[in-house]
Amino acid sequence: MDKTETEAEAADETATGFTVTSKTYDDPRDVLLKPVVSEKSYALLDENKYTFIVDPRANKTQIRQAVEKVFQVKVIGVNTINRQGKRKRTRTGYGKRADTKRAIVTVAEGERIDIFGGPVS
Repeated sequence: MDKTETEAEAADETATGFTVTSKTYDDPRDVLLKPVVSEKSYALLDENKYTFIVDPRANKTQIRQAVEKVFQVKVIGVNTINRQGKRKRTRTGYGKRADTKRAIVTVAEGERIDIFGGPVS
């Protein structure tokens, strides 16, 4: 029996364990680049909100799936921010910092992500 194209795609998706619509990431850690360490992000920890710098091509669904898979928490909401890189002057002329995308992830009440070392609830 031959598999149909959609069955083959579904088998590939379950084999990698992490599927996305626009780009397939082999590892959910490819979506989450690093946590943001700032006064504002630490203030958001009290509201169960965690801030990450993410891949600019990742969408909210991909970010939600990555956080749930990496940290084993229930994600309630994801807000994203596209930040334009600043224009900086150098000795030889002008340059531009890289554009970044941030995600503010809200986790369920009573759950927490320990990588920030924030207040214990």
